[in-house]
Amino acid sequence: MRRGVRLGVDAGSVRIGVARSDPGGILASPLETVRNGKGDIDRIVALAAENEAVEVIVGLPTSLSGREGPAAGEARRFAARIARRLPPGSVRLFDERLTTVTAESGLRERGVHGQARRKVVDQAAAAVILQAALDAERLTGRPPGEIVRGDT
Repeated sequence: MRRGVRLGVDAGSVRIGVARSDPGGILASPLETVRNGKGDIDRIVALAAENEAVEVIVGLPTSLSGREGPAAGEARRFAARIARRLPPGSVRLFDERLTTVTAESGLRERGVHGQARRKVVDQAAAAVILQAALDAERLTGRPPGEIVRGDT
């Protein structure tokens, strides 16, 4: 397992959830919710710097059959915008099927409801994405997902 903090990103049309891992790449935790729009990439790049992140994992929404729709195209463009601002090879896309559902369920089970849940569900979804990526790397011994190039 590679060492270093990773950020997980769940890019929504209104809010962007961000999570971070511990330096050993074992556990993902919610970090922050960023408003989608002006300054969003600046904030994510700043979070990467503040946390000394070696990698940013962006969720790639695909259908249950594995097909990519318009949301996946948006995620690819978003990830490329981040990749333009970070060192080559440090941004990856990782399949995020059902992560928001998983995050919602977990928050409900912990008694987080209504407005409070809406404020943190994006961070929780980012943590689910990042944890899945960390677990995949631990199981396979290979970095998760696909590298995003900033020139796309």
